[in-house]
Amino acid sequence: MLTRALYIDGARKAAVRAVAVPEPRTDQVRLRVHHVGICGSDLHYYDEGANGEFVVREPLIPGHEMSGTIDHDPTGALAAGTPVTVHPASFGTKDDRFPESPQLWPGGSYLGSASTWPHTQGALSELLLVDRTMVRRLPPGLPLRRAVLAEPLAVALHALEQARRVGAEIEGARALVCGAGPVGLLTIAALADAGANEIVATDVLPGPLARARVQGATQTVDVSRKELPASAFDVVMECSGASAAISSAFAAARPAGVVTQVGMIPQGPQPVDFTPLIAKEVRYAGTFRFFGEIDTAVELLARRPGIEAVITHELPPDDPTALFGVARDAERAGKVITSSWGSAI
Repeated sequence: MLTRALYIDGARKAAVRAVAVPEPRTDQVRLRVHHVGICGSDLHYYDEGANGEFVVREPLIPGHEMSGTIDHDPTGALAAGTPVTVHPASFGTKDDRFPESPQLWPGGSYLGSASTWPHTQGALSELLLVDRTMVRRLPPGLPLRRAVLAEPLAVALHALEQARRVGAEIEGARALVCGAGPVGLLTIAALADAGANEIVATDVLPGPLARARVQGATQTVDVSRKELPASAFDVVMECSGASAAISSAFAAARPAGVVTQVGMIPQGPQPVDFTPLIAKEVRYAGTFRFFGEIDTAVELLARRPGIEAVITHELPPDDPTALFGVARDAERAGKVITSSWGSAI
């Protein structure tokens, strides 16, 4: 029997291919994939054949944001058709210096990543094998379409937790979110749920700013036209990764405020003005993926159906050019996801 998967072979080279149906071991389950979210890392792999230093050296199936159903559990513990999402990480060697942060342990892997050799194949396939510990059952009432947001929402929730760890009080805070792409939108939703009193969102395009208001931004600012007020925000979530936005985040944070770096920064030296961080004793926190927040994300998605509006496009998985082309259009698209694969081959 055959199934299908989307492979990236290099920059702007991708194709759907027929592959053998994978058979799970007893420590694995086979999932039938219904939806996959397109992330910035997937776009980098498609557009450039690499995500930072991680170069595509063999055909790579992208995708780490997914929802689907159990197709086959060899132990019988999970019934076929059970709706699920997954935690896409496998953790490496435990480091006792930070036992509660396995995302920082060396030797881990992530679905749809060229950081390992062989590459860790991802979710943009009709059928997917995962370790059973990665599976998260969905609560009643949470549709598969909304559940595809669990992974990126967990990233946002972990960013809030990192802010709290360096002293930020989210409830009642005046918060700033720099960048209203998909992760920025989910960060706004997380801040709103956590009780932030005011949420200001920035971008340079009207489309993302309009979507930010839907997710709970109380004010939006086009920073290509208007400057942010200085020293005005208790908490700043920098979601763009742009060096100019990082400088603006430090300037906008109040004295002893908190800036959390959510957006991935390009490798190499960056022209960032650290003067406000020093002069105001701003606390600056990094954030990398997540651990237990995936479970909180599933609960939040079940409780707040409006978060699903982050999804703006649902496209078939068998046309890579169209799929990645729409996801690249930041003005028009928020979160782009794939539809189900349709009839079997």
